[in-house]
Amino acid sequence: MRRRHFITLLGGSAATWPLAARAQQPLLPTIGYLDSRSPDEVASRLRAFRQGLKETGHVEGENVAILYRFAEDRIERLPELAADLARRQVAVIAAPAGAPAALAAKAATTTVPVLFILAEDPVGLGLVSSLARPGGNMTGINFLSAELTAKRLELVRELVPRAARVAALVNPADATRTEGTLRDLQTAARTMGLEIRVLNANTSDEIDAAFATIGRERLDALFVAATPFLHVRVVQLAQLTAFHRLPSTHDLREYAEVGGLMSYGTNISDAYRQMGAYAGRIIKSAKTAELPVIQSSKFELVINARTARMLGLRACPPKYG
Repeated sequence: MRRRHFITLLGGSAATWPLAARAQQPLLPTIGYLDSRSPDEVASRLRAFRQGLKETGHVEGENVAILYRFAEDRIERLPELAADLARRQVAVIAAPAGAPAALAAKAATTTVPVLFILAEDPVGLGLVSSLARPGGNMTGINFLSAELTAKRLELVRELVPRAARVAALVNPADATRTEGTLRDLQTAARTMGLEIRVLNANTSDEIDAAFATIGRERLDALFVAATPFLHVRVVQLAQLTAFHRLPSTHDLREYAEVGGLMSYGTNISDAYRQMGAYAGRIIKSAKTAELPVIQSSKFELVINARTARMLGLRACPPKYG
């Protein structure tokens, strides 16, 4: 796996313009944005998405419009939101929230171009024919989830050699991603001689309950699954791991930045920037069938040295190349 740790102001009022003249004003091309989360939860990623658009000469409100549809953490709403965007005949649908959003968009349209960001295999999910030539109306950015899962567990083992029982916090509502994560995690754990205790959480209260179980069963470390629901709860997770003095690993650097022990994963902001650039290219008439799926090769290892010291761990595991 490749890695790098690295108006002109006119007199008069628009209200006095002839109706025919106003009717001739061109409509902006519109991007449909589909997400399982809320606007506040993805604000920084939307900035990266808009940056990618800007790189292709598109600025929201000036020469492109974005129609937002947020499921507010209710994954079951994604199909109706995707269908609404398809009915509005947007130029492209950006569906970055993993397999649930991508599959909802796929079910909603076979003609509107769709962009995804996901860790699962898009060929295996039936979204594209191949990574190099998708062949249909879908393409996007793909992470190498199996290798990332194994590497994250390996890093936990290096940082916490005494760990024998590792909790895996997953979101059962994100079924496709959870199934793949647990399959990869169990395979890696068997190789390392580790026991995995699976804990489900689909609400903040269920996260609290999972940590109560971790404390009661005296589990040694925590593996936080890569899923949109848990991605936007990094502060809650970091606070709970600190309270329980629990070594933990996440796939987003934001987790380590707010006090969690460690993160290892794709540069998510760069993935959103790439999606924005692809959306801009499609607006300029690029065909999704000919835009290869981008396999992310930019990964980051971030360790919170202060948290490591608090836990009595060495801050730097062996280097991985």
